[in-house]
Amino acid sequence: MSVGKVLVGVLAGAATGVALGILFAPAKGSDLRKKIYKKGAKGTDAVKESFNEFLDNVSTKFDKLKEDVSVFENKIKLHPKENAVEE
Repeated sequence: MSVGKVLVGVLAGAATGVALGILFAPAKGSDLRKKIYKKGAKGTDAVKESFNEFLDNVSTKFDKLKEDVSVFENKIKLHPKENAVEE
């Protein structure tokens, strides 16, 4: 599952939860606003966590790619004729 889909799901779930909370809340306005704020903060934390996981994943893949390119470069430098591309 892609991070984008997870992010959309988290945002949609948070929006749905807030909307239902407002519709069915038996609390007065000030209490309701506090609850909405807390739920919004939790949703924001979840989005931040998902984004950080995404960045870690991209960073790991980028580091692996740099390593692979470096190995390939060294291989070509050591044996240039064996790795020549024929046209």
